[in-house]
Amino acid sequence: MRQRPNAAEIRSPVAAVTTKRHVRRRTGCRTVSDETITLYEAIGGDPTVRALTKRFYDLMDSLPEAARCRAVHPPSLEGSREKFYEYLTGYLGGPQLYIEKRGHPRLRSRHFVAAIGPAERDEWLLCFRRAMDETIENEKLRAIILEPVERLAYHMQNREQDAP
Repeated sequence: MRQRPNAAEIRSPVAAVTTKRHVRRRTGCRTVSDETITLYEAIGGDPTVRALTKRFYDLMDSLPEAARCRAVHPPSLEGSREKFYEYLTGYLGGPQLYIEKRGHPRLRSRHFVAAIGPAERDEWLLCFRRAMDETIENEKLRAIILEPVERLAYHMQNREQDAP
């Protein structure tokens, strides 16, 4: 069984993405410079994060294989969708919308009201992976984002076993 990561292991992947950029100087010589951008910028910024969060919750609301995850959410997903959009924007290196509006995320403590076992965790990850596959074109960027998100999902689990 995979160990739940501790809080120190859960870090935003926003450290940076370094890209190579070809620059033509006046002399006509081509040089390569490193440019560091956030994942938020690399995936396309606000429109992509909005599309990702919308697709994520649409999948959660419609996939039969995500029913247990859906069941731990309120009847309307609009509030959850907006909070996740705000959180994910900052998590990926964009504006810290969630923190500005709501303070520290305290994700684990805010989710204690929901019974999150292995099934709910895995269904949440299924929706997130599919939403990323459909909204983030670059496979390498998806992989960079997914690794810490998977650790976060395991950290959010607050039940060792699924409910009967």
